[in-house]
Amino acid sequence: MVIKKIKLVNFRNYKNLNINFSDGINIIIGNNAQGKTNILESIYTLALTKSYRTTNDLNLIRLNQEKFIINGDIKIDRTPKKMSVEFQNNKKIVKINDNSIKRISDYIGNLMVILSSPEDLNIIKGSPIERRNFLNIEISQISNAYLKKYNEFNKLLKMRNDYLKLLYTNSIGDYNYLDILTNNLIEREIDIYKYRYDFINNINEYLEQVYFNLSNIHNLKLEYITNIDINEFSSEEIRKKLENKYKKNLQREIALGMTLYGPHRDDFQLKIGEDDLKIFGSQGQQKLAFIALKFAEIKIFEENSNTKPIILLDDIFSELDKDRKNNLIKYINSDYQTIITSNDIKGINKKIIDNAKIFKVIDNKVIEEGVKDGRKDN
Repeated sequence: MVIKKIKLVNFRNYKNLNINFSDGINIIIGNNAQGKTNILESIYTLALTKSYRTTNDLNLIRLNQEKFIINGDIKIDRTPKKMSVEFQNNKKIVKINDNSIKRISDYIGNLMVILSSPEDLNIIKGSPIERRNFLNIEISQISNAYLKKYNEFNKLLKMRNDYLKLLYTNSIGDYNYLDILTNNLIEREIDIYKYRYDFINNINEYLEQVYFNLSNIHNLKLEYITNIDINEFSSEEIRKKLENKYKKNLQREIALGMTLYGPHRDDFQLKIGEDDLKIFGSQGQQKLAFIALKFAEIKIFEENSNTKPIILLDDIFSELDKDRKNNLIKYINSDYQTIITSNDIKGINKKIIDNAKIFKVIDNKVIEEGVKDGRKDN
């Protein structure tokens, strides 16, 4: 999978921008605040319909304009595909091959990206909701079924919470209806727990080795944390645990007007041995651990989709010492389309530069400096 071309209209600082990418390594250089990261953000938004830097789509529209448009030409195993995201009047329109897609769940997964950026540290340092969002985004790219189940779960969760609040104010409410909502919610929760458990287990098959190759430190792992003490993650066990929790805590949930147990309370930790990196890791260790997690994901994406994801690396070399930069370089190669941003090429290994297409961003314009090795794209 590669993105051949992207066209931006009124996206961030770009009025009109067209970029033709190499199928291999692409490096975008320029000073701070010139718009390098905006290009990666546009590709991410094209893939997932939303930004990783803001929750408000209005922030993506160029100053004093009314809408933005992102168009992308994609190629998957020599099959071309056009994708687009347009936002105007608080309405988002997504298209594939010029056909409007009504459900976002039918759009996501057509373009798969793995992003490493400075914002990754917020996932480690931030609240559990940020780590859950990370899981949801990554799993949704490789499983359309997961995204649909998760959307159904959210709708049922809201309905159940609303009904719990109603029962608190109306003691003669219909508890049978609550049981129906609870049972339907549990069926979706079972699937979500199992998807997340499998994803984290798959990550852990690669994570320790990748992190060791980058840092020479053993025993990095991703630990899944739930609030219902699941051991086997079988459908039967999850259903039984949830039913017991909801039954025992019914009056408490009614009093609080919220569902206290389920995957909406999940979390995970990145740990070296028994030490939580959020607490015991330096910023450099945390950054490198999350980079390792992202590179471990590459194989997971390939195994689940039979195609290679696009790798987006935003300012990946900062805060890393020379040895770790060199170790990281081993994972960057022309087998995957990779788009890297950097202030300059001084900190990037010559082996990467010699196999890369270079772009320079100056004054809201992108100047193409060519492909160093003359590689022919498919």
